[in-house]
Amino acid sequence: MIVAPDGGQWAPPQSRVDNALVKAVARAHRWKRLIESGRYASLTELAEAERINRSYLCRILRLTLLAPDIVGAILDGRATVKVAEMMAAVPVE
Repeated sequence: MIVAPDGGQWAPPQSRVDNALVKAVARAHRWKRLIESGRYASLTELAEAERINRSYLCRILRLTLLAPDIVGAILDGRATVKVAEMMAAVPVE
């Protein structure tokens, strides 16, 4: 038990894993590996194989550029952002 400054009980906030964000990060890394391995020659080819929009694939692939500590926070449930917020925060340039 941890005691708060006011003498009451305090518990650290429960971590909440955002399954949608975890899934997006996992997909991004999987797609990156498929491109880097040469299995697909282009993003368009991969998007067609996955039956998804190329634009969506490109947006999700940007998640592979996140720092390892941010990815760790996402996987541990310590991230405080949602998928839409994460994608808006990563500039295209």
